[in-house]
Amino acid sequence: MRDVLPVLGRWYAAGVPFGLATVVEVSRSAPRDPGAAMAVGPDEEVVGSVSGGCVEGAVFELAQEVAAGGEARLETFGYSDEDAFAVGLTCGGEITVLVRAVTPGRDPGFGAVADSVAAGEPVTVATVTDGPAPRGAALAVWPDRTLGTLGASGLDVAVTDDARGELALGATGLRHYGPEGQRREDAVSVFLQSFAPPPRMLVFGAIDYAAAVARIGDFLGYRVTVCDARPVFATPRRFPEGVEVVPQWPHRYLRRTDTDERTVICVLTHDPKFDVPLLTEALRRPAAYIGAMGSRRTHAERAERLAEAGLTESELSRLRSPVGLDLGARTPEEVAVSVAAEIVALRWGGSGAPLTATEGAVHPRRSS
Repeated sequence: MRDVLPVLGRWYAAGVPFGLATVVEVSRSAPRDPGAAMAVGPDEEVVGSVSGGCVEGAVFELAQEVAAGGEARLETFGYSDEDAFAVGLTCGGEITVLVRAVTPGRDPGFGAVADSVAAGEPVTVATVTDGPAPRGAALAVWPDRTLGTLGASGLDVAVTDDARGELALGATGLRHYGPEGQRREDAVSVFLQSFAPPPRMLVFGAIDYAAAVARIGDFLGYRVTVCDARPVFATPRRFPEGVEVVPQWPHRYLRRTDTDERTVICVLTHDPKFDVPLLTEALRRPAAYIGAMGSRRTHAERAERLAEAGLTESELSRLRSPVGLDLGARTPEEVAVSVAAEIVALRWGGSGAPLTATEGAVHPRRSS
C-alpha cells in the first residue's frame, strides 16, 4: 500500500473515483501479507498487486464495478483442485480481499493519509470489512487526531484506541467489535493498517562494503544513515542517493540518536578504537539487529574487550558476529546480500536453510 499511495494520492486530489482492493486476511501459503493493495483508476490504469498475478484479473473487474458506483465487496480467493482454470491461488493458500471505491465524498481522510505517509508521519487507517457497520467505511487515526467515521460513535472510540496501540507497534490486522465498539463481541470486523515511519538502518564505517549494505538497506525500505569519523570516506558521492552520510565519531553519533525495536545497526568499521565504544553503546539500547564485521578471531578479541568494558553476557549475546549468513560471499555486494538475509531471517523467524531442505508452508502464517 505504501508503494502505490503516491499514485492514489494524485487520483484522489483530481477527484477521480478509483477502486481499491486490499488484502485483509490470509491463510496458509498466501503470496502477499495483509495490507497488500491493488487499485484500478482512470483509463483502466492498474497499480499494485494483491497476489502476484493469480487473482488480479478477477480483482480488476471487482475494482471497476465498485469504482463505477457499486457497493464495497469482500471476496475470498483460494485454490481449487477440481478446476485448474478457476480463479484462485496456485500456491494453495487463501486470501480475503476488501474492494471499495475511494472518493473525497466516501473517504474524506484518504488525501491526508497519503500526505502523512509521504511525510513519514505515523497514521493508522481503520476500515470496516464485515458486519452491521457500513462495509468500506474508513477512519484515519493519528496520535493526536482522527478523520472520518465507521458509522457509530462508540465504534469510532474503541477503534481509535486500538488503532493508536497498533500504530505504536507498526502492526496491521483484523479486529472485532460489537456494533457500538463492545470489546467482547465480534459482529463488526475492522481492518487496521498502520503506516509507521520506515525503520532505520545505521551503518558505521564508510568502506566499500558499507555502500553495498546501504544500497540493499534502501531497497528493503529502511531509512539508511552511514556514519564514519573520517571525512575523506564519509562523503555523499560514495553512497546511493537518498542515503544520509554523517562524518562523526560513531559512538558519539549513536549516543545522540534515537533507536527502537525496528532499528538495524551494522558495524563495519573493523577497528577496535571505533568498534568497542560504538558496540558498548549499541548493545545497551533497543535495536532489532546489531551485527559487526570481522573474522572469528576479530570477534573473539572484540568480545573480550567488550566484556572488559563492562558488558554482560546477556548484552553480548545480542551481537551478530561475524555478520551475515553463510552464503560463501566474497564481494561487497555478496556480503550485503548475506547481511540482508540475516536481517530478514531474524525479523520473521526464518531458519536461513534452503527451502528445499524445509517442510511446511513456504509463507507461514504471521501474527500481526
